[in-house]
Amino acid sequence: MSFVVEIQPEILLRTDNSVGIDLGIKTFATFSDGTKVDAPKPLKKHIKRYRKLSKSLSKKTKGSKRYEKARARVAKFHAKLKDTLDRFSA
Repeated sequence: MSFVVEIQPEILLRTDNSVGIDLGIKTFATFSDGTKVDAPKPLKKHIKRYRKLSKSLSKKTKGSKRYEKARARVAKFHAKLKDTLDRFSA
């Protein structure tokens, strides 16, 4: 399928309020007026829960049923965290 759409461009009013935006790694965005927006840090927010799950997994006997349950919890946590990180990077 192919679609062709014709639109009339809108003419915007000129204003003196223009801002340049620089996207970076340490700061999510820096504006030309000096304002900085911190990058979201989902891992930092959830680090306490990750430590608890990881410690719980390491104390289990490998191959046991409880080990598999703990491993599943850690895997689920990693998947959730990856989804969160993907949302911020896209």
